[in-house]
Amino acid sequence: MTPSITSLPETKLIGKKVRMNFLNNQVQQLWKSFMPRKKEILNSIVNDLYSVEVYDSLSYFDSFNPATVFDKWAAVKVTDLETIPDGMEKLIIPSGLYAVFTFTGTDNEAPAMYQYIIGSWIPSSSYELDLRPHFALMGEKYKNNDPDSEEEFWIPIKPKSDE
Repeated sequence: MTPSITSLPETKLIGKKVRMNFLNNQVQQLWKSFMPRKKEILNSIVNDLYSVEVYDSLSYFDSFNPATVFDKWAAVKVTDLETIPDGMEKLIIPSGLYAVFTFTGTDNEAPAMYQYIIGSWIPSSSYELDLRPHFALMGEKYKNNDPDSEEEFWIPIKPKSDE
């Protein structure tokens, strides 16, 4: 499985976030609270949905601990950050390189894909993780938890530094 390497320009999002970990997984509640209000975001660019993870440090990936917390976002891309609906927040994803993996399958199959990316692909590539948001881009081929559902996993990378 080979990703495309893409240079992402700065990306502005508006959405809702929750501080969570995998022991207290609140992803479904987050999306259930966001989707009915998505139409309030008047300056959205496309219908694509962004499922974003913001980690406090790269040490999160050194040894996986399901109790380690991170910020989880449900968001959409916007033209500007001038008008933000009540109860929502802005997130700016800084520009940078991303490894983009196409994923087809159900929610239960996604952890194996992430394990492959972090445990196999990154160590054998000429890249290392960068401390920027990770996200799944869910476009028109996304069908919530359907085996034929397709989305893109965007993993922030930078060239490996010579040590």
